[in-house]
Amino acid sequence: MAQDQAEAPARHRESLPDRFSALCAAVVRVLPFGLSRWIAPNFLGFAVINGFTFGVDLALLTALHGGLGWPVPIAITLAYLCAFGLSFVLNRAMNFRSHAPVGGQMMKYAIAVGINYAAFILGVGSGLTALGVEYHLSRLIAGACEGVFMYSVMRWIVFTDRQDVL
Repeated sequence: MAQDQAEAPARHRESLPDRFSALCAAVVRVLPFGLSRWIAPNFLGFAVINGFTFGVDLALLTALHGGLGWPVPIAITLAYLCAFGLSFVLNRAMNFRSHAPVGGQMMKYAIAVGINYAAFILGVGSGLTALGVEYHLSRLIAGACEGVFMYSVMRWIVFTDRQDVL
């Protein structure tokens, strides 16, 4: 009996990634209009994590450009690198729950980030700013484009050993 009592708390201790995944799955299950058939739990997890890291990106961009007066391309670049590093760590651990060797994943991710940076961040973000669009708005538009691209890359290329069994 003492052994059963000792094992009971262990059964209730889920890891933070397991709880995050279960929460995403629970939310997706109750989505209206049949959206649960179309939206994967790890897509919701990606949206939550990257929404947070995008906030970090915008806060850093505002501090670097708006506060310190750094040029937009430099401020965007530094904010972007910090946010994407955080995104990789959180998505790997919490959302895709990957246990594959990190080296290969980081290489794939770095290539994807480079493509994303050139096409969406500098191309769309700086391009719209150069055309007179306010830099926060141009970053939001670029962020929407990069979100679709990066989710696709993370799901089908970077974290191919993911545990999205829910």
